[in-house]
Amino acid sequence: MNKNTLKVGLIGAGIRSREHIKNVINLGGAITGIADISEKALEIAGRIILETGSELPHFYTGHSRAFEEMLEKETFDAVIIAATWDWLIPMSITAMKSGVPYVGIEVSSVNSLDDCWKLVEVQKETGCHFTFLENACYRRDVLAVLNMVRSGIFGELIHCRCGYEHDLRDIKFGDSEKLQPWRIQHSIDRNGDLYPTHGIGPIASLLDINHGNRFVNLTSMSTQSLGLKRHIINKAGENHPYANLKFKCGDVVTSMIKCAGGQTVIITHDTNSPRPYSLGFRVQGTNGLWNNDGNLIYIEGKSTFNTWENDDKWFLRYDHPLWKLLEERAKGTGHDGIDYIMMYDFLESVKNNTPPPFDVYDAATWMSISPLSEMSITSGGNLVEFPDFTNGKWKNSELKHFKL
Repeated sequence: MNKNTLKVGLIGAGIRSREHIKNVINLGGAITGIADISEKALEIAGRIILETGSELPHFYTGHSRAFEEMLEKETFDAVIIAATWDWLIPMSITAMKSGVPYVGIEVSSVNSLDDCWKLVEVQKETGCHFTFLENACYRRDVLAVLNMVRSGIFGELIHCRCGYEHDLRDIKFGDSEKLQPWRIQHSIDRNGDLYPTHGIGPIASLLDINHGNRFVNLTSMSTQSLGLKRHIINKAGENHPYANLKFKCGDVVTSMIKCAGGQTVIITHDTNSPRPYSLGFRVQGTNGLWNNDGNLIYIEGKSTFNTWENDDKWFLRYDHPLWKLLEERAKGTGHDGIDYIMMYDFLESVKNNTPPPFDVYDAATWMSISPLSEMSITSGGNLVEFPDFTNGKWKNSELKHFKL
């Protein structure tokens, strides 16, 4: 192993980590330690590593605190955490306190604002570079739109929409190979936007949130909860123990956010309905707008009056430099190359000892939508205020995500 090779540790060896393993190694890093409670998951991860011609890392397993043992015994340049939602925050805090210089976590929901504040406080105490590995921010269309926004094509932004509209019924209960039954408990216990970051991450970049703009307040409402119960009965019958579960989370949760710059954002959570996948992006400015659903764009004075056009020619012209640089290398990797480009961006920060593309303030802000939406729904849709995790730094920040 080259002495200059980045040493990367993994906490969690599930499906997401397997993609991270391939990308880290393809980008010249080395996986030197993995912790997971599942020996089977570690065995699969080991096979993937050997197939790349790399050495096996040290494995840590056998108990729920195996990750702590790994962090005590190993020295890493970076640690990537890909675990279930309830573990991501405590694992991140432990990793930062252990002295790891760069910690990246998979996207998640949090149960409380306290979790968000803990992340921010520990990052300040430790000085660790903390980042949120939100791959939706690296979609090719999203980065092209970001390029267009900064080039003034849409004029001044006034309104955006986004969400997570994804039929996850078989992942919550069924025979999917990606079954994640732990998700059901969140739908039993909580009524709110349980998974906001795929949608809000890209929109936050476009609106310069925490970099001259911020989310001010939020109001949320939810529908009744019907879809998951009906799915369970259709799959397993009315006598199945799960058929009598009472689900708190509404099938469709809609939140509206007000920004300091005057813009509004609508974000939708819909994972218990029969529907095609969509993140529902809409970016609207004084000169026109883009609708992700249908790949439609309209720019005043450029498009035929009152007529949508396909966004292809615009995206070709405003393709982001990251995609121009990495398109060929990213082919065949997860989520159509998005995962590779995200990992490249993260590891470049580690190699160059520079701040990662997204920081702890971004993570806390995006994840806070989940508990804030619960608070609003519980209060009948009342406005709730966003905490200022930056303590006023957002006003003076000139650094923008994905500087061009």
